[in-house]
Amino acid sequence: MTTTSRPPPVAADRTLRPLAPTGAVEAVRRNAVYLLLAVVGVGAFLYPFWLPAGTVSVDGAHAGDAPLVASVIGLLALGAVVLEVRRGTMNGATIAILGVLSATAGMMKLLDLPGGGSGLFFLVILAGAAFGPRFGFLLGLTSFVVGAILTGGIGPWLPFQMLALGWMGAGAGLLGRFTRRLPPVGELTLLLAYGWLWGFVYGGIMNLWFWPWFAGDGALAWRPGLALDETLRHYWAFYVATSLAWDAAAATANAVATAILGRSILRTLRRFLHRLDPAVEFDPLT
Repeated sequence: MTTTSRPPPVAADRTLRPLAPTGAVEAVRRNAVYLLLAVVGVGAFLYPFWLPAGTVSVDGAHAGDAPLVASVIGLLALGAVVLEVRRGTMNGATIAILGVLSATAGMMKLLDLPGGGSGLFFLVILAGAAFGPRFGFLLGLTSFVVGAILTGGIGPWLPFQMLALGWMGAGAGLLGRFTRRLPPVGELTLLLAYGWLWGFVYGGIMNLWFWPWFAGDGALAWRPGLALDETLRHYWAFYVATSLAWDAAAATANAVATAILGRSILRTLRRFLHRLDPAVEFDPLT
């Protein structure tokens, strides 16, 4: 009987087949993208405070950098969705729901509520509370894009509207992690109060996209060299004179819309969420 010798096994070349990133690594990458979105957004709002006076008139505020800001936000948001899919926290059905809700919220921008409110805001808040902070943030970004296309509101203010609404949706998602444990009436009350408060917060944030360009010596204007307390005092005077009444009416309209429609919409959204994450039950052994 003859025997043949086998060649020794060759070690696999691990450089040709890199190990797939672990779930922890994917989570870090995903969170880094959301953090970068926050840094870009805050920087876009605040960097004009470090520019010298008279650099740009109020009519040209962000006219040059708004397309760049919008492009960076769009690319980072797309990267966030890709990482969510790779992580398994989003799938085709989730993306479809995101698209449907974005289109619905965008169309609701056509509906002007009494006092200047918009149906777009309370729907983003309810969806964020139902689906979580990251979903709420992405919904806020995409909803304003749809709304701007439908209403012709595309301009240098658009990326800042996207960011502000995204932060509104993300905050609602964080609040929803707590309110989902409450009775329906208690949850709706807190979400209603959150939406009412954000009627003022949103207006206060959005003023910052152009207020630094409104430089001058008046009590409502900002100028380089002002101390922080003086800057806050000037901004508060500007906000009270130009935005407070409008934001109060809008906040009230949004709160009323949430009170009337919130419970049924939230229940419907949660039903969709449960269908996306079905429970698996095993039949008992016989």
